[in-house]
Order: sequence, then structure tokens, then C-alpha cells
Amino acid sequence: MHGGMPAGIGEAARRAAVTAALALAALCAAGQPTPQGEREWEPYLNDMAAMEDRTEADWERAYDMMCDLERNPIDINAATRDELSRLPFLSDAQVSDILEYIYRHGPMASLAELQLIESLDYARRHLLQCFAYAGKGPQERRPAPYRLLTGGRHELTGAVRLPLYERKGDHGGYLGYKQKHWLRYTFDAGDLLSAGFAASQDSGEPFFAAKNTLGYDFYSFYIRIGRLGPFETIIAGRYTASFGMGLVANNGFSLGKLSALSSLGRASSGLRPSASRSAANYLQGVAATARIGRGMRLSLFASYRPHDATLNDEDGSARTIVTSGYHRTPTEMEKKNNTHSATAGLNVSFGRGGFHAGATAVYTHYDRPLRPDKAAPYRRHYPEGSDFANASVDYGYASHTVTLRGETAVNRQGNVATINAVSLSPCGGLAIVALHRFYSCRYTALLADAFSEGGHVRNEHGAYIGADWRPTGRLRLYAYFDYARFAWPRYRVSLPSQAFDNAIAASYTADRWRIDARYRVRHRQRDNADKTALRGYTDRRLRLALTLGTDKGAWNSRTQVDAAQSRSDGNDLGLMVSQSAEARWRWLRLYAFAAWFATDSYDSRLYAYERGPLYTFSFPAYYGRGVRYALMASADIWRNLTLTAKAGVTDYLDRSTIGSGLRRIDGSSMADIDVQLRWKF
Repeated sequence: MHGGMPAGIGEAARRAAVTAALALAALCAAGQPTPQGEREWEPYLNDMAAMEDRTEADWERAYDMMCDLERNPIDINAATRDELSRLPFLSDAQVSDILEYIYRHGPMASLAELQLIESLDYARRHLLQCFAYAGKGPQERRPAPYRLLTGGRHELTGAVRLPLYERKGDHGGYLGYKQKHWLRYTFDAGDLLSAGFAASQDSGEPFFAAKNTLGYDFYSFYIRIGRLGPFETIIAGRYTASFGMGLVANNGFSLGKLSALSSLGRASSGLRPSASRSAANYLQGVAATARIGRGMRLSLFASYRPHDATLNDEDGSARTIVTSGYHRTPTEMEKKNNTHSATAGLNVSFGRGGFHAGATAVYTHYDRPLRPDKAAPYRRHYPEGSDFANASVDYGYASHTVTLRGETAVNRQGNVATINAVSLSPCGGLAIVALHRFYSCRYTALLADAFSEGGHVRNEHGAYIGADWRPTGRLRLYAYFDYARFAWPRYRVSLPSQAFDNAIAASYTADRWRIDARYRVRHRQRDNADKTALRGYTDRRLRLALTLGTDKGAWNSRTQVDAAQSRSDGNDLGLMVSQSAEARWRWLRLYAFAAWFATDSYDSRLYAYERGPLYTFSFPAYYGRGVRYALMASADIWRNLTLTAKAGVTDYLDRSTIGSGLRRIDGSSMADIDVQLRWKF
């Protein structure tokens, strides 16, 4: 959520923001042409974020993965099934159709040939152009190491956020200064060799002080080698591991209700390097995937990494693992890296003729035992102890018309979790997905992240059915219904409960415009005031959006209306109207965003995607009454050197202070300036 600044300097901040943007535009006068189409996939992630209840860290992880896929596009003429399956918007049938087309007709001369594959609609073809290219096909010989090092692509990016407001913590409460900054370096030589490094500093954290004696508060790094003999991937450093449907290991891209329709139930899979700035979900050590026979692969990984934890005073055990990554105050700094975990795991998989099967096992040991406070019933089955182990088998079959997928897992105590999905494509424009899951309330898996309503792979029994129908190449209709029952108490729910989630949406794409409509209804249960019974809570969301643009992307605009109704004890309403526009001209790209919002409470909050500099994903929640406006300019100021500046202001019309505690701002508005410099060489 955006903060605020004292009203007395609000006008000065706005003048500074506009001046910064105009100064950048003037600086671009001697620029060079810049590539077109960068991050044109962001509306896809925006659509998913509007429908999925994931944390900000989850979306940052998904955004980083999409940036990595864009930075390392796939040669579609050399792509394997596994490589194409990494793209979350492709179904198994579409992956098979692409591979069959190339097998029958030979390498594609250009991606325009995708129009000849019937199962690929306009939206999928457009997304594929962001992550793939028509290259020369498989290369029989591996280049010499020195050619890899000299022929690779380097990218160095640095960014800083300058807040033009003061928080209470900036005057003695926080250990550091209010500016936020980060660095990121990547080296890519295709799928043969890559490396990455990231360092970040959040606002309020000390730099070369306190426990941050090495400068930045957070560092991330990796080296990846691909296609080395039998090894498909070797990773040293930080990475993510995702196998099966996510019941044992999945700290990569997560399967949600909308993405289940896009990929027809397929979850992400494999080992991936990570240079994310998120401190929550990663492994650190070594990992490798190798071919061990025809159609068989073996993945092994080992990790040793630190965690932040809140400790119990009695015995020094860990009461809570903290994943925010903030170290701004002495209390937060005391928790930094005070607990460590060692993890080892393996996955073996086999696939042939459309069938696939696999097995995954993971073991984790903490140097401090986990001892959560179990006084509240909903914490009764939280992970406890020092040693955790999980094992699973996954299975499936994929053809042009039918896809079956599933995984069944157990933890060390023998408690079970299972998820199974079937998708049918009876005709070219229709796909139906049905998914069932059962997660025991006693099942625990520290690396698990799978399809769920409650946000955990624990204490849930549910069924989901969705349909995606494309009656024409331009019209898409899709809907889903999801029901979940929770046998054990949950946070703010002291009795067994249930939840419903229903959505229906339509999208029509023409040559230069697109219109989207979406309606969603969710019904959940919560405790009454006395915690003696449950009361119903219904949340309704409506979105209408019109997107205009030119064929070559010289400019585009999006007008969006969001409405919300939250009904429990009262009837809270929310409305937001937002407008964004983007224009490109040779070396210069301009982006503008403005939104007006009015909601009765936090329960009727609304979300709006806002484009930011590269490697930043902004999807804040707005509640109360106010306006938000931002202006961003990006240009090549010299060959391969790109400068981006963004100025944003949020004005609240219903309050004189924003936030609470050390984050409190004595004012009703705020302004930030982001500056980013990227060098590609």
C-alpha cells in the first residue's frame, strides 16, 4: 500500500516529480533506437493477479520468473517438451501441437507460422512471441568455453527509490535511511551457461552497519550450466525446486484458479536458478538434473540456508519463521539469520508416449526446533520439531483431447495429501478442467505450494471445475466454480467451515482494441463476535476494461472500472476508475497512470496493476478515498544504456495521517521517485 507525506510539502513533491520526468525526456534527445515489445506479457500476469489470492512475495517470484523467461527466449525449433512446459500459459495439448508441427513440417522460418496451429489462439501466439524465437534448431556441438564467455550477454541494473515524505521511524526508530536501492547482474549464453547476482536494501535498513557489515541487507547469486553431457542442468547458488503438483516441493511458480484454466491443470516443474530479491522462498546450495535413460531423468538437490525466526524465551526454539525480509529495527535485526535449515531431496521422472510418472522425496533439518504457540486451536497442526520428511508419487497422461495429472504425498507421520486433475478438449475451442484435492489437517510439507483455497497445503478438501471456450479466434469465455471444506479451525474461524468461489469472464480481441469483463463471487465463513458460531462473508468483484492500441505497439491505453461489495455485518462498497497509457517512439517510451478510488473499508479494497521500472512488480491495494497518479519515462541515452525514471503520487481525501506505528506519516499524500539505470553489453 502506498503511504503518504505531510500536506505542506505535497505540492513541492508533485512539482519535483513532474520536473524529474521532464528532465529525463530532455535527456533522451540524443538517444538511440530501443527494442520494441519488452514486457508485453505483463497484462497476462495482471489478469492472474486480479483473480488469485497470493502474497506480494508470490507475485514478485512469478514476475521474476517471467522476466527470466523473456531474457532467455526459447528457440522454438530446438525446444523440448520440458522447455515449452515452463511457459505457464500453454496447455499440454498446445505443447504437443507445436512439437508435432515442427516434426511434420520442419523448422519454422518465423513465428508467423504459429497461426497454422489451430489450438493456439491470438493471445497465446502473442505471448509466445515474448518468450520464443525461430532459430536454427538443435546444435550438435557445444561451443568452446571461451566462446561461451565471450559470446554471452551481460546486463547490469541498478535502481533507487527516493521517498519524498517522512515516516515516524525515520527519526530514530529505524536503523537505516529511508532510500531503497538494489543492484542486479546477469550473464546469459543461452541455455548453455548463465549466472546472476542481486543485492537489495529496503527502506529503513542499515547499510554497512549493524549486522549488515557487508553492505547490503540481502544478497542472491547463482551459476547455471546446461547441456553438459548427461546433465541437463547444474546449478550452484540459489535456486527453486518444483516437482509434481507441488505437494512436496514447489517454491517456483504457483498454480492458481485462473492459471489452472490457462495451463489445464499443469504445474511448474524442475530446477531453476534464482536471483530474486525475495527472501522467502529459495534453496541455496547445489542442484542438478541428468538423463539416466531413455525418457528418464534424475534431479538431486542439497541446500543450507538461513532463516529469520521469532524465538521462544524459555528454550531458544523457533516460534515463528519470519519471511518478510525486513531488518529495519533492532527487534527485526535480532531475528536476522538466527536459524538455519539443511535440505536434501531428489526427484526421478519417466515419460514416454504421453505417459509420465515420477517420485519425489525431501528431508529438512532445522538447527533450532520449531515450537509454535499452540494455544490457539488453528495452530494445533503447525509444523513442529527439528526433522521433516515428505515423499510423493506423481503421474499423468497427456494427449490432444485428454490430460490426466495427479500427485499423492505423505509426511513423516504418514498423513496424506493428494491432488488430481483431468482436462478435456472435445473440440478445438473448448477445454474443461476438473480438479479434486484432499489435504489432511495433519499433513505438513515445508516446501509445498499447491492449488488451494486456504493458502496452505493442509486442512482442505475441495473440488474445482472450470471451462475455457473460444467460439472464435477473437472471443474467449471462461468460468470456474470451486468449493472447499476445512475440517479443522482456521485463523478467525473457530469451527469447521466451508468456502465457495465462482467466477465468469469474457474477453474479445479485435485488431486494435480489446474488451474484458469479469465477475467473481466468493463466500467464506468467519467467527461471530463471541466466537460461538460462524457467520457468512460474501465478497463480489466486477471488472470492466477496454484496451486500445496500434498493431506495432506504438501506443496503447487501458481504461478500467473495478467495483467491490463486501457483505458480512454491513454492506461495504468500493469503486475504482483507472486509466493507463503508453507510447513508444524510437528511443523513448512514456507511461502514465491515474486512478480514483472510494471504498467503505479495507474489506472492499481494490487492486490496480501499475507498470514500474524493469524487475519491479506493483499491484497495491487501495482503500478509503483518494487518487493515485504516476508518470514514467524510459529511454536509451547511449548505446545499450537505458535510463528509466518514474514519479508517483498518492493523495488520500479521507485522512490526515497514513499508516501506524513507525510507518506513520503525518500527512495525507505521498510521492516517490524511482530511478533505474540498465547497461547491456
